[in-house]
Amino acid sequence: MTNQLLLELEPAPAPTLANFVAGANRAAVDALAGLTGAPGAIYLWGEAGTGKSHLLAAAVSAAGANVAAVDDADRLTEAAQIEAFDRFNRVRAAGGVVIAAGRTAPAALPLREDLRSRLLSGLVFQLRPLSDDEKAAALGAHAAARGMRLPAEAIDHLLRRLPRDLGTQFAVLDAVDRYSLALKRPVTLPLVREALRALDLA
Repeated sequence: MTNQLLLELEPAPAPTLANFVAGANRAAVDALAGLTGAPGAIYLWGEAGTGKSHLLAAAVSAAGANVAAVDDADRLTEAAQIEAFDRFNRVRAAGGVVIAAGRTAPAALPLREDLRSRLLSGLVFQLRPLSDDEKAAALGAHAAARGMRLPAEAIDHLLRRLPRDLGTQFAVLDAVDRYSLALKRPVTLPLVREALRALDLA
């Protein structure tokens, strides 16, 4: 059963603005959704797991050629900084927007000054991690969308046992749902524990 369940952990869906759980980050999502006429740059920063890469990929996918993304801006090598500077100028000359993301606050961004000033010339958003209550609400909504009745104690157990990123939590919840359907048993705390043991996540 372990291998069967592991094989059923499907990859996360492609990142979109619609499937990003915004929490306290609604202003950043709204800015990315309205890139037409936006300032030349948007910088997103925050700790790991706040969804920076998700938002970059989603914005590029939604806006296409009008947007260029620079991920891990705080870790760019000297050569990568030169390339990013040239790309910024090309995109801006074409009327586009550059979206950059990093874990470092703007004042401490370790970049050459010409690139740093350009990346920070527009909007800057600090992304906040979801609270446990927000994650619980997101799991409950995801379960409801699948027609699954997920008890509050099962949600608490998933939040305690699973990695912190919501994508993994959704994928495991989907596997639990398929497991319950295959066994024709309702989703209860014992069933969730049993499924997590089979997934080596207990």
